[in-house]
Amino acid sequence: MSHPSSPSDPVALLQDLLRCRSVTPADDGALGVVARSLEMMGFEVTRLVFGPEGGQTPNLYARLGQGGPCLCFAGHTDVVPPGEGWSCDPFAGDIRDGHIYGRGTADMKGGVAAALAAVARRLEAGPLKGSLVFLITGDEEGPARYGTRSVLEWMKERGEAPDFCLLGEPTNPAEMGEVIKIGRRGSMNVVITVKGTQGHVAYPHLADNPIHRLVPILNDLTSRTLDHGSDWFAPSSLQITSVDVGNPATNVIPATAQARVNIRFNDLHTSGSLRNWIEDVVACHAPEADLDVAVSGESFLTEPGAEVEKLSQAVQAVTGRTPKLDTGGGTSDARFITHCCPVAEFGLVGATMHKRDEHVSLASVEQLTQVYLEFMQRFGV
Repeated sequence: MSHPSSPSDPVALLQDLLRCRSVTPADDGALGVVARSLEMMGFEVTRLVFGPEGGQTPNLYARLGQGGPCLCFAGHTDVVPPGEGWSCDPFAGDIRDGHIYGRGTADMKGGVAAALAAVARRLEAGPLKGSLVFLITGDEEGPARYGTRSVLEWMKERGEAPDFCLLGEPTNPAEMGEVIKIGRRGSMNVVITVKGTQGHVAYPHLADNPIHRLVPILNDLTSRTLDHGSDWFAPSSLQITSVDVGNPATNVIPATAQARVNIRFNDLHTSGSLRNWIEDVVACHAPEADLDVAVSGESFLTEPGAEVEKLSQAVQAVTGRTPKLDTGGGTSDARFITHCCPVAEFGLVGATMHKRDEHVSLASVEQLTQVYLEFMQRFGV
C-alpha cells in the first residue's frame, strides 16, 4: 500500500481519490483515503454501512472537537461510470497542461480533497476554536437511499447537529467564484399507465385504445404554466421524458399506454400539491389509470444570512469575484442536509462533470482549498 498523501496537499489527495474506481455502488478504497487523512489530523472517524441485508452502502462520519460553533463539510466519493472515448485513463489522475483529469475531478472528489487540505492547513495554523465534522457518502450518484440521509438519521439519534454545512458540489459554470447555491428545486417522477383493450385497428368498436386517453392527459399537463418563478427560484418545469406503448405492429390497438413525466418545482409547490393536480387531470380522462410517483426531494432554500455572507466574502477574497446566489441545477444531497442544519454549496467548475475527459485546473483546486480555509476563519472554527 502506498503512503498516504499529505493532508494539506489537495492535488495529491485528489489523485489518491481518482485512482479509486468508486463507481456507484463500489467504493474501491475511496473512503479509506478520506479516513486516513482525517485520522492523521486527529479526527475520530466512524465508518457507517447502511442498507438491506446488513448494509451495503459505505459512508463516513468524522468529528474533531466538541464545542461550538460546529461546521460540517459534506460530499461524496462515488462517481458515475466513465463511459468511452477518454484520451487518458479515467482512473489515473493524470496531470497535463495545468489540469488534472479523471472521473470525479469536478463531481466531486476535487471538493472532498480541497476540504481535507483546507482543514489540515487550518489545524497547522493553531488549535481549533469550535468543532469540525465530515459527512462523506458513497451513494450520491446512485439511489441515495442509504447515504447522506441515513447518516443524518444516525447523527440525529446521537444529538449531532452542526450549525452550518458546506457541500462541495461543483457550482461554478465556467470560472471559480461565480456561484454559491443556497437551495435546489424539488424533483418528482411520475409514471402514468392507461389501460385499454387490445384489438384490431379495423374493428375499433371491439377494442379500447388507451393512447386516445393518454394523449389528452399529456396535453392538459403540458398546457399549464406551473408558475413564473419566485424570489429565489426559476419557473417550475414539467417535461415528458417517455411515451411508450410497446407496440411493434401497425394494425393492433395496444392494451396499455404509458408515459413518464419529470417535474422540477420551486418553492411555490410541494410534491403533494403537484400530485393532487396530476391525479385530477388523469381522473378526467382515464379514471382507471395507474399512477406511480417517486419524489427525490422537495424544494428548499437556505435564507441568505450571516453564514452565507461569510462564505460569499471568502469566495470574493480568494477569487476576486462576487458570487451569485443561485438555486438552479439538479438535485444534490443538500436536499437531505437542509432538514438538519442550514446548508450552502460551493465547489469547482462543473463544465466537464459527467463528461468524458472530466478535468479541472490545478489552480482551481488550490483556490477552492483557500476558499474553504478562509471560510473556516470567518466562521470561527
